[in-house]
Amino acid sequence: MVSIILQIIQFLSILLIAPLLTGAIKKSKALLQGRVGPRLLQPYFDLYKYMHKDSFVSKNASWIFLVTPYIVFGATLTASALIPAFVHQTLYSFTGDIVLIIYLFALSRFFISMSAVDTGSSFGAQGASRDLFISSLAEPVLFITILGTALPAKTTNLSAIIAHLLEIGLPISPAYFMILVAFVILLVTETGRVPVDNPDTHLELTMIHEGPLLEYSGKPLALLMWSAWIKQAALFTLFIDLCIPWGPNVSTGGWALLTGPLLFFLKMFGVGLIMACIEIANAKMRLFKVPRLLAAAFLLSFFSLITEYLL
Repeated sequence: MVSIILQIIQFLSILLIAPLLTGAIKKSKALLQGRVGPRLLQPYFDLYKYMHKDSFVSKNASWIFLVTPYIVFGATLTASALIPAFVHQTLYSFTGDIVLIIYLFALSRFFISMSAVDTGSSFGAQGASRDLFISSLAEPVLFITILGTALPAKTTNLSAIIAHLLEIGLPISPAYFMILVAFVILLVTETGRVPVDNPDTHLELTMIHEGPLLEYSGKPLALLMWSAWIKQAALFTLFIDLCIPWGPNVSTGGWALLTGPLLFFLKMFGVGLIMACIEIANAKMRLFKVPRLLAAAFLLSFFSLITEYLL
């Protein structure tokens, strides 16, 4: 019973901390650039504002446009419920859960792209086209990167993979560092950050992830923005699970009940700070150069698989 309560707290933590993580990244970027920047809690105020605004729907929109925010929000919540944070088990842990997470993210992207072209908006369709182009390159990299950590554990159960990583200790090997770098490139790509995309821009000709959301307003927009922030928190958690999982297991009780969540949140905001540093240190990359970046991530993941068995 205690384990189930801890897993529910773990799930709710990712859900509620996602806007704060986005606010922390924006604040870190501003401070590193010598600006005051937005308030740390600004994303929560934005959600509250959108929730209390009316929603306007184009007369050309069909049912796809109307149901997409709810499908995306549901799929993102389900995916985040499958990812362990400070408890090494989840509400729905089973063999193959890590593959289901990839499919749920793909389902969200599919419906967002369909809704972007549904209203006939040229800017929405342009953003969706770019998003699909980049995701068609990023998703194979994500699968190979996860495979690099799943094969040594001989399972696709995420909890079992984490247990295996904790058992073998810190693997100081070329394969580990190649997986680490490839995963960081994936985080930058999948969360729409510089140099791949600029989450702060609203220029129709340059934005990618923001483009498909242009036609939404009110509560549907709030759900889509919250879903994007939850996905970011879920991906950061997946990175922590597979690349830096070491720390006290909360399910053992005692001091671990306090130190486990504390260490996890420090890791989470540490990853956010790294993302902020990457963003201010790079300029936005031209679209045709993004495949080269993802090709480098794919090769790193592929070579890590080879070296895992040769060395």
